[in-house]
Amino acid sequence: MRLAFRILNVFVVGGDRLSGNPLCVFEDARGLSDAQMQALARQLNLSETTFVLPASDATARVRIFTPTFEMPFAGHPTLGTAHVVRALRGGDSVVLEMTAGLVAVTARGDAWTLRAARAPVTAPVAATRDELARMLGLPDDAISGEPLWVNTGVEQLVIPLASPELVRAAKPVPALIAQHGYSATRDEAMAYVWARDGVARDDELVVRFFFTQHDAVIEDPATGSACANLGGYLLATGRALPFAETLRQGDAVGRPSQLGLRVDADRGIFVTGSVVELGTGVIEL
Repeated sequence: MRLAFRILNVFVVGGDRLSGNPLCVFEDARGLSDAQMQALARQLNLSETTFVLPASDATARVRIFTPTFEMPFAGHPTLGTAHVVRALRGGDSVVLEMTAGLVAVTARGDAWTLRAARAPVTAPVAATRDELARMLGLPDDAISGEPLWVNTGVEQLVIPLASPELVRAAKPVPALIAQHGYSATRDEAMAYVWARDGVARDDELVVRFFFTQHDAVIEDPATGSACANLGGYLLATGRALPFAETLRQGDAVGRPSQLGLRVDADRGIFVTGSVVELGTGVIEL
């Protein structure tokens, strides 16, 4: 088998083609087994790799794999894959069939916007704020509001912090994030932390997303699904509608990224990011 793929960056900042979150998209995954998709994702070792397949009720069906497991939905793979589907089939509006549901994605140039796969579902967090602060390697008073589990397609733990300096200082403790940040629905532990940066830009939020892999804590450069979940969090905690935010992520790992969040008057949650294609190739199996 000869499998064509494309390498892209998603949520790029300005004209920096090497910013954002990397993604690999296989243009035609027909004939690949689940095990082969997982092995290819492990081979490439990016945060996610996607595989495009035919769909009867959508523009394309998409499967998303991390190096260790398949995901029902993720933000930057959705935007990047939509960019590839447009290159293959044309059109600035596509519908992608994900395991989590149908996701509509539209483009203005190379800026792509997705609507969250489902309405947000929230749940309380069992750990105390002090326990979560210690999980993040921060002082006991670091958490500024109610932490929540939020799911707009994939479940994540959303934690508001008292300042952007605390967001930048977070250093999760592996044993504690495995204990307090574990999601049974995903069989994975994670934490998404955020605060408003009123010094740099009044409308900018500083965010970071941590997850576990092989007992180590990894930081994601840009997390579109968590951006959507932040919209769900703000809805659940009474934010007036409509609203929009700009999110800054990835500086701590040398991959600056910019994400746009918008929630409309009808409670629809939208995530926007710019996409660039870096190159193409072929893998032989």
